[in-house]
Amino acid sequence: MARVNLIDPATATGAPAESLQATKQTMGVIPNMAKALANSPASLRGFLGLFGALKEGVLRAADQERIALAVAELNGCAYCLSAHTMVSRNVAGLPAEEIDAARRGESDDPKSAAILHLAVTIAKDRGHLSQDDFERARQAGLTDEEIVETVANVARNVFTNYVNETLAVDVEWPLVLPHPRTTAAS
Repeated sequence: MARVNLIDPATATGAPAESLQATKQTMGVIPNMAKALANSPASLRGFLGLFGALKEGVLRAADQERIALAVAELNGCAYCLSAHTMVSRNVAGLPAEEIDAARRGESDDPKSAAILHLAVTIAKDRGHLSQDDFERARQAGLTDEEIVETVANVARNVFTNYVNETLAVDVEWPLVLPHPRTTAAS
């Protein structure tokens, strides 16, 4: 059960209602995450702005979904893994093998693999990339625009992971759980 009220689009008024209507226009659906974010219309508008802008960016939808899967796996976010597994399969057309690979930060496609390596490194190292990591992205052929959009996609997904985990948003998609984590003994 979510830790905040999920704002019902049917009964919402004012700014929350406007934000939820904008969600429907931008995303085609009003997921539970948006209903939770509608408690802060400014937060929902911020998410929608970034979501809409990146949808029009240079990174292919499939690569944006791969980033979402990799970051959700790193952050242990079942909500985002569930939602993005469905979108990856049904909208971006990724086969099951590529969805599984993306969760590990990998891809059979060389350009997608480079984008994922960069995204995973950004997420793991909280943006503190080494010059070698940056050069690896360059050597793989990533442009300035692709690199910046990779950073933006990581940030967008960290935001949604944190929202969903912090607020314990109810998963309305077929449930996909993060892989069990192993920790080294100290």
